[in-house]
Amino acid sequence: MSQELSEHARRLYAEIMDSLDEELEMEIDDERYDAILQEAGFEHQSDSMDRRYYFRELLRLQCELVKLQDWVVNKKLKVVVIFEGRDAAGKGGAIKRITQRLNPRVCRVAALPVPSDRERTQWYFQRYVSHLPAGGEIVLFDRSWYNRAGVERVMGFCTDEEYEAFFRDVTEFEKMLARSGIILIKYWFSISDDEQHRRFLMRKHDPLKQWKLSPMDLESRRRWEDYTKVKEIMMQRSHIPEAPWWVVEGDDKKRARLNCISHLLSQIPYDETEHLDLELPERIHNPNYKRLPTPNEMLVPAIY
Repeated sequence: MSQELSEHARRLYAEIMDSLDEELEMEIDDERYDAILQEAGFEHQSDSMDRRYYFRELLRLQCELVKLQDWVVNKKLKVVVIFEGRDAAGKGGAIKRITQRLNPRVCRVAALPVPSDRERTQWYFQRYVSHLPAGGEIVLFDRSWYNRAGVERVMGFCTDEEYEAFFRDVTEFEKMLARSGIILIKYWFSISDDEQHRRFLMRKHDPLKQWKLSPMDLESRRRWEDYTKVKEIMMQRSHIPEAPWWVVEGDDKKRARLNCISHLLSQIPYDETEHLDLELPERIHNPNYKRLPTPNEMLVPAIY
């Protein structure tokens, strides 16, 4: 019996460590950053935080995110979190760490593609409305309706009239969301000119991340100052009490993630939700049951 319990404990421990390895895999990927830049002839001095401290804090904050998730479900809250910022500012990495331990049926990501011809004829906010949460849901927008105030404005994808109409509507739209009971939190991930240049170099030389670098990204790099101007206008014209902007300093990825998650937790008062004390039932054993063998031709080759 004790040997059986020991085997269960070993397997449980292995399962927990396998879960933690997911984060480690992402961090190992981040560590390739400096090596790739050095190969490209670009020296980068990192003063990032101690790795053990980072992991410890990340896991602690993710535990709190699970509590927040349970609270949102229990109280039927509706939460929208917007992530905006320049290309390579770290939005995606922060979103991954937020969603990593959460139930995808509760917390989901909305990353909308370029609007279709049909969507271009609709009310501008219409295609975003269908992604808004019901009670007990959290939606993270990886870019949002603020595309019109940023990339569309800089790249000339909207007219002056459409641009001004957006600002006439956006504050009223967000006030309507707040009145409907939606908790709306808006983050801008800020990154310096030099750090974006380094991250673009990494994407250029990294075969695993080259897909992240598009001609549009390169054009946005060229128009750095134009993006700065429209970002400042956007914040001035859409920073309202019902949905203020929050700026995350993004040059250090690890600190940016921890700071964003910690702040997000502070924006929604929550408490621990009581859970039923569940017990695993005894499995029914039928003496006549025999598990059929799996045909060899159906098995995935055990290469590893």
